[in-house]
Amino acid sequence: MVDLIAAHADWSTDPRKRWITRACRSGGAWRAAAPELVGDTAGLLPRLLAAGLPVALGLDLPLGLPRDYAAARREADFPAFLRGLAGRPEFFVVSPTLATVSPERPFYPARGIAGMTRAAHAAALGLAGPLGLSRWCDRATAERPAGAPLFWTLGANQSGKAAIAAWRDWIVPALTAAAPIRLWPFEGGLHALLAPGTVVLAEVYPAEALRHCGLTLGGSKRAQAPRRALAPALRAAMAARRGTPDAALAAMVQAGFGADAAGEDRFDSVIGLLGLIGVLDGARPDFVPDDPWIRRWEGWVLGQTALPRGPA
Repeated sequence: MVDLIAAHADWSTDPRKRWITRACRSGGAWRAAAPELVGDTAGLLPRLLAAGLPVALGLDLPLGLPRDYAAARREADFPAFLRGLAGRPEFFVVSPTLATVSPERPFYPARGIAGMTRAAHAAALGLAGPLGLSRWCDRATAERPAGAPLFWTLGANQSGKAAIAAWRDWIVPALTAAAPIRLWPFEGGLHALLAPGTVVLAEVYPAEALRHCGLTLGGSKRAQAPRRALAPALRAAMAARRGTPDAALAAMVQAGFGADAAGEDRFDSVIGLLGLIGVLDGARPDFVPDDPWIRRWEGWVLGQTALPRGPA
């Protein structure tokens, strides 16, 4: 009997690059299906909850705010902040220049401008320096390079646009409608939050999960050939997580997830799922640093145990 559903969504501003991979656990083993388009976001939670089971949903996007920014907020924590965004559409408007950047409109820049710097962006937000733009989990560790700051929206490495798309168009409306969502780690540990008819959202980085699974790509994930060359190791990683792919997923893994531009997104959704399953089944700890700023405001990356360099 199926007792738990796990899924991971690789989010994007472009719905054509927004893919989700699901797996069902029965008798301690997982059966994973091929990635599919997220589709209508309003129907995502009802689809996941159709069986009335607990659902763990990993998301490849930021869930949290940098502490230097949050220090000036009046809300109690990040979940309360998200709920308050329902009446503040201006928060999600990306500023074209620093002249319109403010704590109430923090995302920048809408396009490339000569001479723009993160130091100037931080100053426009009233922060002491560019390091204040980043959450602690965004900073470099011994295992991976630093991620882009939440509010930065330019370049291939940015995550701000995905946060805007997910928060504005899906998570905030769902919270406003009292959907059965719980946010890890702000509301508790992953296993404690799982309950029938509830979806637990957790931030998962596929690049982090790839390392947790012992996998190494021999090239760019954007190219089909390195993904195809990884197929034997990926199948072994699935087996180590007690996972069995269905026929469609097995064929997709063997083919390197396709030659089209969404191949990397389908790949990321599967890798993120394996990272999530690893924590659900205890192969990785449900670790969160004992820091009140992280637990209330900044959040953490599921499965990450390596601490960033330097003080929080």
